[in-house]
Amino acid sequence: MAKQELDNLVKIGTLKAEAASRKEFDGMLASARRGLVDAQNQSIETDSQFDLAYGAAHRFALAGLRQQGYRSENRIAVFQTLVHTLGTDNADIQIFLRAHNERNLAEYEGRIDIDAKLLADLIRCTKKLEAAVGKLTPPAA
Repeated sequence: MAKQELDNLVKIGTLKAEAASRKEFDGMLASARRGLVDAQNQSIETDSQFDLAYGAAHRFALAGLRQQGYRSENRIAVFQTLVHTLGTDNADIQIFLRAHNERNLAEYEGRIDIDAKLLADLIRCTKKLEAAVGKLTPPAA
């Protein structure tokens, strides 16, 4: 998405414009990277791996959005906006959206049956997101 498109999302309330913070950006990246590593630890329960992978994906996406000077409290908006901005393909976006729905089922309805393929896809897509966000120039301040 171009800056104009992001600014349009601010106008309709999907995003908020907010100065980027180097400390916040670095903290989100470090936390997301730790979560992604831990998500690949097969000695922990699958639902815990999923929580870690989903959290890492969200923090990578949020770090990238913050790097551009925007914020959103809506997880779907964070994924959709940033993933498009970074040029991630539509199939990856669908994985993040499916993971978001599964996360909500677990969080609000107690569902813990995590599909092994979804977990593997989520980890794969999160690694791609990590690489894309890792190429961004950190905020100056």
